[in-house]
Amino acid sequence: MRHAASVFLARGMCFGSMAAILQGFIESSSPSNGLPIHAHVIKLGRRPGTNVSIKLLILHLRCGSVIQARKVFDEMPQPTLSAFNYLISGYFKAGIFEESLNLARNLSFSGQKLDGFTISMILKLSATMGTLSIAKQAHTQILKSETGSDDVVFSALIDSYVKNETIDYARSVFYALPKRSLVCSTALIVGYMKQRLFKDAEETFSNLVERDVVVYNAMMEGYSRISETASRSFQIYKVMRLDGFIPTVSTAVSVIGACSLLSALQFGQQFHCEIIKTTIYSHVKAGSALIDMYCKCGRLEDARRIFDHMPEKNVFSWTSMIDGYGKNGYSYDALGLFYKMKTFNEVKPNCTTILSVLSACGHAGFVSEGQKIFESMDKDYGLKPRMEHYACMVDLLGRAGHLLEAYDFIKRVPQKPNSDAWTALLGASRVHGDVAMADIAAKELFMLCRNERPGAYIALSNTFAAAGRWDGVCRVRELMKDRGVSAKSGHSWIGSEEILHGFHCGWSIN
Repeated sequence: MRHAASVFLARGMCFGSMAAILQGFIESSSPSNGLPIHAHVIKLGRRPGTNVSIKLLILHLRCGSVIQARKVFDEMPQPTLSAFNYLISGYFKAGIFEESLNLARNLSFSGQKLDGFTISMILKLSATMGTLSIAKQAHTQILKSETGSDDVVFSALIDSYVKNETIDYARSVFYALPKRSLVCSTALIVGYMKQRLFKDAEETFSNLVERDVVVYNAMMEGYSRISETASRSFQIYKVMRLDGFIPTVSTAVSVIGACSLLSALQFGQQFHCEIIKTTIYSHVKAGSALIDMYCKCGRLEDARRIFDHMPEKNVFSWTSMIDGYGKNGYSYDALGLFYKMKTFNEVKPNCTTILSVLSACGHAGFVSEGQKIFESMDKDYGLKPRMEHYACMVDLLGRAGHLLEAYDFIKRVPQKPNSDAWTALLGASRVHGDVAMADIAAKELFMLCRNERPGAYIALSNTFAAAGRWDGVCRVRELMKDRGVSAKSGHSWIGSEEILHGFHCGWSIN
């Protein structure tokens, strides 16, 4: 294609044939080879026609340059609706949401009639930016326009209301539709699942005349998020397979995620065998999910085998394996893999990666190593520590018995320390039998949350009990009664054939 551009330039261009040549570069795998044509247009000193300008705009977007695309747009005497739409979409894909929205506003003020694509883009912006007012304005435009039967527009409207956490508006739109399509039903089901309105999601799903793999995935993903409903993902998956649908990467992530949550190793292994000969297995998302599942089930060798043979690894793959080593007590392996990750320039650790390796250091007592990694967050990776990182450092210092240093660390935290930091110090004080420090941490914790942390009351009570301070034990238990604090029971699962059984154990303050 580069040669074609050179020949075309050598022979001299006419605007009539230029649009067809530009389209060829736009559709090619190397669109940047067509950029010399724009340079030639500038040299000619003549303003290109609308068709050529739009092609140049698209070419720059294909080359990843929104700035150059905007220059072409601004030089058009009268930008068309098509030009507006391409640039609005270009800004959106580049993550420049404010400019995309400003351009959409300019379009509406220009007097041109917005089409379904424009309104869909505005609704996507509303959903991404979390601005309900924009969704409402777009809704008004839909009612005034001729897009009343456009499924794409109405599914975008429902999705926008869902992501703005106004499920009642989404429901109203859905039930006002003369014909409730599958795509709109799926958007509403996603909203119900997000709000954990499982009965409403089931009802909508049951009423569907036709189904596709996307709506099955929406159901499985919704159920797979919490342990109380995760096993329902398996049932939906079985129904999907009986209906003849082939699992996708999204299916795999949801099903394997449910297995991770429930430590349902047997079902996870069966699913692993089912996808091992498909293209799903080589996908980085499926591989990362399998690593996480095997790690949470204590099968580190299986997890590492998958990790080592993945054709592509991303930050989630590395983090899942590092976290798996750390949580299973293999801190040396977690650190070793973290340092190996640092040698791969194409994959940089994120905040979750750092949290996982700090946790591994804490469990192994690698204080100096943990401190170095914490300090490297901003210096080496440009990552600002979050409160969970500060809490993890408090835990690391506290576990090693450096309680005063942990206390001083909390005092130096830039933001106001949250309950996690004080809980970490309280837990460490209990382990090391430091009643005075436990009392300080508990008082700070109770000021932040009087009723939300029953475990804190129990930890303080146990610290007093271990030191023989029974008056302190009685005082804490009376405080719990006065404040109406009750300890939540521990909950776990055990598998028997194809059934998952739950059991729990409570703690009494009587």
